[in-house]
Amino acid sequence: MNLLNGLNPEQLAAVTLPRQHALILAGAGSGKTRVLTTRIAWLIATNQMTPQQVLAVTFTNKAAKEMLARLTAMLPINVRGMWIGTFHGLCNRLLRAHYRDAGLPQLFQILDSSDQLSAIKRLLKSLNVDDEKYPPRELQHFINGQKEQGLRPSAVEAWDGYTQKRVQLYEAYEAQCNKEGVVDFAELLLRCYELLSRNEALRRHYQERFRHILVDEFQDTNILQYKWLKLLAGAEGCLFCVGDDDQSIYAFRGAEVGNMRDFEREFRVPNVIRLEQNYRSHGNILDAANAIIKNNDNRLGKNLWTDAGAGEPIRVFEAYSDLDEARWIVEEIQALARDGHARSEIALLYRSNAQSRVLEHALFSAGLPYRVYGGLRFFERQEIKHALAYLRLIANPDDDTSFSRVVNFPTRGIGARSVEALQDAAKAAGSSLFAAIPAMSGKAGTSLANFAALIGRMKEMAHLPLPELVDHIVELSGLREHYKNDKEGQDRLANLDELINAATSFIAEEGVIGEGGVIGEGGELSADLIAFLAHAALEAGEHQAGEGDDALQLMTMHSAKGLEFNIVFVTGLEEGLFPHENSVMELKGLEEERRLMYVAVTRARQRLYLSHAQTRMLHGQTRYNLPSRFIEEIPGGLVKWLTPRIARHGGAHGGVSPRLTFADAPRAASSPRAGGAGYRIGQTVRHAKFGEGIIINLEGGGEDARAQINFGSAGMKWLALSVAKLEAAT
Repeated sequence: MNLLNGLNPEQLAAVTLPRQHALILAGAGSGKTRVLTTRIAWLIATNQMTPQQVLAVTFTNKAAKEMLARLTAMLPINVRGMWIGTFHGLCNRLLRAHYRDAGLPQLFQILDSSDQLSAIKRLLKSLNVDDEKYPPRELQHFINGQKEQGLRPSAVEAWDGYTQKRVQLYEAYEAQCNKEGVVDFAELLLRCYELLSRNEALRRHYQERFRHILVDEFQDTNILQYKWLKLLAGAEGCLFCVGDDDQSIYAFRGAEVGNMRDFEREFRVPNVIRLEQNYRSHGNILDAANAIIKNNDNRLGKNLWTDAGAGEPIRVFEAYSDLDEARWIVEEIQALARDGHARSEIALLYRSNAQSRVLEHALFSAGLPYRVYGGLRFFERQEIKHALAYLRLIANPDDDTSFSRVVNFPTRGIGARSVEALQDAAKAAGSSLFAAIPAMSGKAGTSLANFAALIGRMKEMAHLPLPELVDHIVELSGLREHYKNDKEGQDRLANLDELINAATSFIAEEGVIGEGGVIGEGGELSADLIAFLAHAALEAGEHQAGEGDDALQLMTMHSAKGLEFNIVFVTGLEEGLFPHENSVMELKGLEEERRLMYVAVTRARQRLYLSHAQTRMLHGQTRYNLPSRFIEEIPGGLVKWLTPRIARHGGAHGGVSPRLTFADAPRAASSPRAGGAGYRIGQTVRHAKFGEGIIINLEGGGEDARAQINFGSAGMKWLALSVAKLEAAT
């Protein structure tokens, strides 16, 4: 069969597995997307399922679109009936079809992350809750965390008064969302899971339809997503899960790397196939990645290899300061450009966004064009969110978040006091802000009534084709006129024009014209409008690739996942920075940092640079850090040390290279001291329990003085100097 041509033996085995549960451990650059799409195509071509029986879960809309495009190229099939998308996108699709059973209004709207935060801020204000004691972002994280565990407020255990209050606010937030007919991202999955759990007929319908469930990036699933997959699979379905436990780097988002091992155990998976042949990187890069990641325990285990040859050695540079590191990177990039390397194929990776300032300044000063990957996304831009808020009010006037965003934007004489009075009226009536407008009187009542009339006129246009509707709303809302007079208006006007283009493209690619409109209160609404608003909310957070010059790519290591470049610089490889000081105190955190290093290293195809600085200015302080343990974990034979502009001292350090130690580093005359205790940042000290370490930070004075000390293998410690009994190391 032509579909199978070119697959290596492991890929072929994965694609042609019989109908049973399978776990595919797909290493970086091993062709996992090809395996997934070919598996789907093979199942269809061999009549084991129809296109309408396909359920494939991805983690980004970009990945879903790529999968659909590949399938179209493989088989002469209509992919519209396939259920291929993200967890949130698939749950949205199911809830739209069964909104009554789910207890949702037909025209429910989706809150993206920023709209959810705005809704929480409104809630706190309406309840007179101190937002300093209960910060909105922390409450948002708490609510989403409970939902991702599958917990409603009544199921959350609260052992103290503070948590009890947060649970009460979670309950109030749910009531507010239900009243307004909106759901947040976490609610999409939880509501869908609850619907399938309690509705046996519906659950059986989808279990019988989707006998083959395929999952991409399985290592990034959270607890609720895994439960959702198990529920859909039931007793008869087959889960085909593709992932890499060595690339699980999103624990802070709730990802549970243990799901992979749990899946293997709970489903007695008969087939665990390892895709270890790498088609991206040269051998030295892969050998370094393998050497680093083998230091993690409880791995499912694999070893990347390639037949592309060893390639160049890994270049390591030791700078005296972060400024020195940035200057060296600029010089190296200029040399690479002279040798003909495209700047767009060069990536600079860093652990923390705070590191980018020095790099950006050096690049700007040298006249090197660069792009910070992951900048403000299209659907998150201010002018786009304003336009979408008007469209959402057409679909659902009871959406208080959208109402609050645009009721006085552009300004129309509705001030904060008027809005507060309206909120009081709405609270008294138990209604939305929009519904409470008739209760308002005086000047505020007149201005609000005019706004309601404006939304009414917009709603009368809701039957228009979507691009035409968007164009009219941008004009009628006053947004276009407002930005004509704004000093940044040209870019914002161009973005609003692009929103019209986005609507046109949406209709061409995913529009539902021909399926009929849906009837909302007050008139007919285009089904395309509802679908487009859901699309915009789901797309928020997806990267929109920029057009422009041949530019260097700057990004965090987390942002780099899924990307690859000919040349990669991994910067700031210092203890306390990477691995991050918040992670080194516990094994689980350190292992995730190591997986992040593994991801960073495997982004490089041909050449890999690693750099670290002895001193670095972060958060207004000069830090003295040891080189990262991750450099030490690379075998010396894979590494080429680039001679820095500072003198080397001492003998061999670890298995890699001689380097300057902190004991030899020059001390600044103004080194910070703590309360006359005689200690200084950069000083080497010895502790009876933790051994030898380096002071990297000092705080307080007198009896309250304390030092943050990097004890290497013993980790980072904060010690009170009055009781620590430190000795100066000789």
